[in-house]
Amino acid sequence: MNNNIPVITIDGPSGSGKGVIAHKLAAHLGFHILDSGALYRIIGLAARKHDLRLDDEDALAEQALALDVRFEPTGNAEEPLRILLEGEDVTRRLRTDQAGVDASTIAPIARVREGIGQLQRSFKQPPGLVADGRDMGTVVFTDAQVKFYLTASAQARAERRYNQLKDKDIGVSLHDLFQSIQDRDERDMNREVAPLKPAADAIIIDSTHLNIEEMFKIVMSEVSEKLG
Repeated sequence: MNNNIPVITIDGPSGSGKGVIAHKLAAHLGFHILDSGALYRIIGLAARKHDLRLDDEDALAEQALALDVRFEPTGNAEEPLRILLEGEDVTRRLRTDQAGVDASTIAPIARVREGIGQLQRSFKQPPGLVADGRDMGTVVFTDAQVKFYLTASAQARAERRYNQLKDKDIGVSLHDLFQSIQDRDERDMNREVAPLKPAADAIIIDSTHLNIEEMFKIVMSEVSEKLG
């Protein structure tokens, strides 16, 4: 039964390490993965592609319901998923700061969230799911067996994002990234619909002074204890 499929949620702000940990955890466990943030970025890209305004709630909701997207595993640890929008590889474009800003603008729209809610839950398949996002544990998978909330200082997250984009030859200013992250935190934490916050039963990890291996060790210890 679907209710017996284990779900692990990893929520938190941009740059907290949740995406890397989610992919590493899913690969280790052999679970499926849901990058929920990518869905909002994809809607933003689709909206720009079809000349939709990001404040046109009706058009964006229809776009969300008709989203033509595929996630393909690559076997590459650096870029584990290839994301196709209407048959076009948009993986690289989704990692830009502009795509993140668009996602944060679109995410508070209730009708958009409703439109992709069913799509998100469809990722729950055997043998299990690791769901990465901002409201996975608080809204989408409230009955998840294990919930994490990863956070870090805005400065640490900006530096991580800067290094990540620089490694991919995507030009960006560290100062602009820091400001963008602060602005996005403000929007995400104070929006009326599904605000960014830890679930009441989430395990909170501050990754400011932790590397990926240290974070993964903590996460795996908790998963092993709760799932056996």
